[in-house]
Amino acid sequence: MSRSLPLVSTSEVQKHNTVKSCWVVLYLRKIYDVTSFLDEHPAGGDLILPYAGQDVTKIMADTVSHEHSESAYEMLDEGMLVGYLATPEEEDELLNNKNKTPVEMKLTGQGYDMYEFHDHLPAEEMLSIQTDFEEDAKKHKFLDLSKPLLLQVLFGGFSKEFYLDQVHRPRHYGKGSAPLFGNFLEPLSLTPWWVVPVIWLPVNFYIFYLGWVNQAKLTALSFWVLGLFVWTFLEYCLHRFLFHLDGYLPDHPIALAFHFLFHGIHHYLPMDGLRLVLPPTLFILLSFPIYKFFFSILPYYNACSGFAGGMLGYIMYDMTHYVLHHARLPKYFQELKTYHLEHHYKNYELGFGVTSKFWDVIFGTEITSTFQKKI
Repeated sequence: MSRSLPLVSTSEVQKHNTVKSCWVVLYLRKIYDVTSFLDEHPAGGDLILPYAGQDVTKIMADTVSHEHSESAYEMLDEGMLVGYLATPEEEDELLNNKNKTPVEMKLTGQGYDMYEFHDHLPAEEMLSIQTDFEEDAKKHKFLDLSKPLLLQVLFGGFSKEFYLDQVHRPRHYGKGSAPLFGNFLEPLSLTPWWVVPVIWLPVNFYIFYLGWVNQAKLTALSFWVLGLFVWTFLEYCLHRFLFHLDGYLPDHPIALAFHFLFHGIHHYLPMDGLRLVLPPTLFILLSFPIYKFFFSILPYYNACSGFAGGMLGYIMYDMTHYVLHHARLPKYFQELKTYHLEHHYKNYELGFGVTSKFWDVIFGTEITSTFQKKI
């Protein structure tokens, strides 16, 4: 396991164009060794070999040939990423490397240590550089990613100050998800993104239907919009005052373990695709007090419409959260993606809005060039 992956020249990539060594490039940057996948490709390895040693961005997105799913891209990142294609400028540096700087240092040597906070967001491809588990544990004396994490937090003897500093410095596990419990409880901590709409959209539609057919349509719609708006405020408050309860945590291992379970693991491993949405049990736990409050202050069918609006807001929030971390987005949403990733990699004490910056602007917690994270 290497902390960083090498920069590779174009000419070197082009040499890997046979069945015994087949490399491909994506986005003119990421290099994948797909040799072992040739026999496993559903359409056969003969479909890949003509592109060996070349960029496959266009053909993978070609709807006529076969538009690949998001899982195909994730599979490449999780098990086959071997390096990064050097730009002409980087290649020139490598060829004229008079100081003999190790190639492995070039990617992290462009002004970024992935364990620090920065004024500018690292290049997106750097976010998937796998952490060297052994080196990280030895250097920072925090968690070993190869062992169950929760027990390490619980029995590691960390002070609150040290824990909060380290847990907000992002690591990347690489393939799959790091062990949290390390036992039969592990599956409970892993939630694929599609679970949220599959489970909660039918419930949401039913609650909306109750409000829609049992009161005037304008009334139902008004309370639904109100509920959706209230959710945007709840999203901000939950993220800022509950998920980031950091400063108010007791300096006790149980409190730190609770924080790690609730939100700390997401900041420690922000690119883990199975720990980006709320598990159904946690959503029930958080939403029940809100549900009781809505239905205690409003007539029943008004409350149905309002709660349905708020619940839809939550579903949209979880889906947005996932795509901001893992999906390729059009330019319109790229600013929102950058903003959220800055919350992880630039300043976790600001930028609590996920679906919008609205409440950050209102309450003065927007991430701007004015705010710099203390290192």
